[in-house]
Amino acid sequence: MSLPESVSRRAEQLRAEIEQHNYRYHVLDQPSITDSEYDRLFQALQALEAEYPELVSEDSPTQRIGNKPDSGFSEVTHEQPMLSLSNAFSAEDMDAFVRRVYERLELPPEAELAFACEPKLDGLAVSLMYEQGRLVRAATRGDGYTGEDITLNVRTLHSVPLRLLGEGWPARLEVRGEIYMPRAGFERLNEQARAANEKTFVNPRNAAAGSLRQLDPAVTARRPLEFCCYSTGVVEGGSLPDTHTERLRQLNAWGLKINAEMRRVQGLAGCRDYYTDLAARRDALSYDIDGIVFKVDRLDQQQALGYVARAPRWAIAHKFPAQEEITRLKAVEFQVGRTGAITPVARLEPVFVGGVTVSNATLHNMDEIARLGVRAGDQVIVRRAGDVIPQIVQVIEERRTGEENRVSIPEHCPVCGADVERTQLIKRGKGREQVSEGAIYRCVGRLSCRAQLTQALIHFVSRKAMDIDGLGEKSIEQLVARDMVRSPADLFRLQVEDFLSLDGFAQQSSENLFNAIAASRQVALARFVYALGIPEVGEGTARALAAQLGSLQRLREARPRLLTWLPDIGLEVAHEIHNFMQDAHNRQVIDDLLVQGIELQQNEQLAPELQGSISLDQLLLRMDIPGVAKTGAQALARHFDSLDAVLQADAAALAEVPKFSKKAREGLLACLQQPEWVEEARALEAQLLAFGMHWRCEAAAVPQTGAQPLTGQTWVLTGTLEQMTRDQAKARLLALGAKVSGSVSGKTHTLVAGPGAGSKLTKAEQLGVPVLDEDAFIAQLAQWESA
Repeated sequence: MSLPESVSRRAEQLRAEIEQHNYRYHVLDQPSITDSEYDRLFQALQALEAEYPELVSEDSPTQRIGNKPDSGFSEVTHEQPMLSLSNAFSAEDMDAFVRRVYERLELPPEAELAFACEPKLDGLAVSLMYEQGRLVRAATRGDGYTGEDITLNVRTLHSVPLRLLGEGWPARLEVRGEIYMPRAGFERLNEQARAANEKTFVNPRNAAAGSLRQLDPAVTARRPLEFCCYSTGVVEGGSLPDTHTERLRQLNAWGLKINAEMRRVQGLAGCRDYYTDLAARRDALSYDIDGIVFKVDRLDQQQALGYVARAPRWAIAHKFPAQEEITRLKAVEFQVGRTGAITPVARLEPVFVGGVTVSNATLHNMDEIARLGVRAGDQVIVRRAGDVIPQIVQVIEERRTGEENRVSIPEHCPVCGADVERTQLIKRGKGREQVSEGAIYRCVGRLSCRAQLTQALIHFVSRKAMDIDGLGEKSIEQLVARDMVRSPADLFRLQVEDFLSLDGFAQQSSENLFNAIAASRQVALARFVYALGIPEVGEGTARALAAQLGSLQRLREARPRLLTWLPDIGLEVAHEIHNFMQDAHNRQVIDDLLVQGIELQQNEQLAPELQGSISLDQLLLRMDIPGVAKTGAQALARHFDSLDAVLQADAAALAEVPKFSKKAREGLLACLQQPEWVEEARALEAQLLAFGMHWRCEAAAVPQTGAQPLTGQTWVLTGTLEQMTRDQAKARLLALGAKVSGSVSGKTHTLVAGPGAGSKLTKAEQLGVPVLDEDAFIAQLAQWESA
């Protein structure tokens, strides 16, 4: 028996009416019917679907609560990273942010610049994916790149439409926002828990997070959660307005809740006024906020500003002053970190601050202890900086009793007993070094110190380093405590039987871990460099070193001044890298790892943009000659045909150099009298030659034999590239014969899209232009450049 058309029509009418009332009640906060009337509509739809089961569809309002998942939450990889925001904690920080935006957009101070302002909800960031207007997936932010699938739980929120209202939405639309718990709902939830003699939640954010991670969606459905959208991610098969505020208003028209406090203001003055107004009304709001998010409103300006590391340059979170409480500092203990840094930690009498019970606080270093004048036993003011990290901000000296004890750095490491030394700060510039005492004390025990070894191994095996699955902190602590591992290389000597001796390991898990360690022997150079734990070298710097130098051997040999020609590497970081690589102990660790079969995935080739790229004047400029700036270095290079000629010049020869000042001559002559300076200059030139960066190596920059593989192709770059700059990517494409354009058209061969890609990506998809992400792009480059 076929389904009567009138029944289908009635079901669709009821669904549309119910969703419209959901929208007015949960999104607009403007209900147009009573609860009893709503219930009658809902019951009518339920009865109709019960009589005609074939009517039931996933996006029906009656189907919000689904069955429990078979297991835990599965992993979701975000198609576009969900990046975090930089923070401003003061008016000065906010002023500096706006000033940087104006400078990067090359706008005059008097120019108008619109900002979108929104309260920073204290909840959980999530991503909703709609396809053809229907909700198909919801995921947590996670680490920004990978989150958890919480679709079944998010479907239970009435402020999340199961299908979008209206029409005109893109074929695929990712909506990003915050799930939070209003204060009234939080208090009601805790009242119910107290009545049932159950554990209460500490604050609304914890309650929201715990509610979303329930394995039973029915539990989530009973929790008073709300969703509020704040941006979009993937947009395919359609377009959205070209300003942030208009995009959110469009999402609101499609049934998604936006914050009623959202405003569009002009310039720094508008941002200041908005901050002052909302800060004054913060306690009167129905939900918790910990600051305000300011975003450049125009999307084209956002794209021009781009991203840095894991945050956009076009947005900032201006945090409200942190909450403070008074408690007693019971003691100061010292912890040992991965690099041997001895860090003081305050042990406090537990105190409730900003919704969290705090018993520990950071003291940063001994200079901070001296600045605060803190003593064990003091009454102190504790603040949760940015509502996250507890820290001591002030000592209440008038409450001292005389029984407080001064805090001193231990002479010996509290873990291994080795000596503790204070670091030195060396400022280098213009041929001089200024040495001063640093704020950090270090244990000199290196990997013979179990604390350093444990932390170094935890970093070494972590997901973004060697990515050895199954080797957690507890297992590493056991291996170190039992003296089974004394160096990262020892991990590769372990056998299945060794893991069986550890707590929590059975035969299968031991074999899995053994296989995971074996598989990690093949590792990308960037990951290996990051895994080594070189001070000041994070993921981005490790990727740059690998992409630019191409091999571990070059990195091990590179002189500090040579490293500064690599993007985003200053002299201090260059010295950290060089010192690490020249340290006998570290060299032995690397050699041991290679002996254990580490196979580095490296292209062995110097980046094309570095080949033959360093001129004589650039070399001279790197040598920090007092009085010699860019113009002086160019004058020397024009007059002398080689570095050797410069090094052999006397006062008379230098006097003949056109446009070379007396001050510059005196500075260079002083350097020429220093054997170590001359030796460094010659060594730097020799390394430039060996690496292929010397000006005489220019012919090697672009192979001239055979046709270039990308000749006749037009490529476009968009978004933020994380392993190289856009300029470097452009240079490599040009070296392969491609034309690099700034806009997408029907003639575009390929688009390379990094995080933050916007309208260019949308247009490329509409035109059917092939799109590569950065990893695929780099793989293709390596293939072409090695051909």
